[in-house]
Amino acid sequence: MAAAAAALAAAPGAALAWGSTGHRLIGRAAIESLPPELPPFLRTEAAATAVGEASREPDRSRGAGKAHDADRDPGHYVNADDEGKIGGVVPIDAAPPTREAYETALRAAGTSSWKAGYLPYSILEDWQQLAKDFAYWRADDAAAAHATDADRRAWFIADRAAREAQIIVDLGALSHFVGDGSMPLHVSAHFNGWGPGPNPRGFTQEKVHILWEGPYVRQVATEGSVRAAMAPFEDCGCPIERRVGTYLAADLAAVIPFYELQKAGAFRFESANGGDPRGVAFTVGRLAAGAAELRDEIVLAWRASAHGKVGWPEVDVADIEAGNVDPFENLLGAD
Repeated sequence: MAAAAAALAAAPGAALAWGSTGHRLIGRAAIESLPPELPPFLRTEAAATAVGEASREPDRSRGAGKAHDADRDPGHYVNADDEGKIGGVVPIDAAPPTREAYETALRAAGTSSWKAGYLPYSILEDWQQLAKDFAYWRADDAAAAHATDADRRAWFIADRAAREAQIIVDLGALSHFVGDGSMPLHVSAHFNGWGPGPNPRGFTQEKVHILWEGPYVRQVATEGSVRAAMAPFEDCGCPIERRVGTYLAADLAAVIPFYELQKAGAFRFESANGGDPRGVAFTVGRLAAGAAELRDEIVLAWRASAHGKVGWPEVDVADIEAGNVDPFENLLGAD
């Protein structure tokens, strides 16, 4: 295992931001900690297992082809500098609302989102998709309850089931990228050893990324330890763009502590007596930060969906839930 991990660590673009174990733990822990306000289909062991597995998919799809990988790989990371700026110009906690504006700012500074990464937008886009998914689920669920026509009721029920399957897929994607955002080496220019530039504290230049995020996590982290370390639900009352920026900035603040612990040997693992408690606590804490953020974003997407619109022509979810509108033609599609 060590030899394979070392080979991966030396390969360009190989860093995955948590291995299968880490992403699976984050997805499962988030789903298993959802509050009762979320739909019952999502608060099951089967859903936790499905989301945990789907959380790995954005990494499993790598190697599909040159165009696929070249476009999608930078969506897993963002390289902020020691001042907390991406490309030297975009603050990690205040990125523009669209990737187009982000790309424009980076191009003006002589770089691009393909070089600096665009993780904030991977999270934002998947959160917005989840909120839309939930809006459609609400519409189908309410319409089925209000329907007086048996055929229409059956159609709403079938459409709701299809939406539930889609929600699992889309939740897996959101889980993956939120998870990437809790891995300090995926938000920093110091992503695999300190790298070029001033290094006054003498931090390692060794390729430490994959060895920590993969084999080490598998040795020291459990679902129970991650769940126990998760913070309580928190609603910042702010736009999702600000929330994501704050989340990534907090992860960036963990980069120096990571390298300090690495220098102190805290990430060595000895099977005879387990891992150094400092390294274990730090690692589990970062996984728990990802799981807590994912849980919170799921809850907030659910709440936002109550104010959404669905179908064509668009109709308010609130009107469907109140029984004021039969959305059959809207959801079927009026072309």
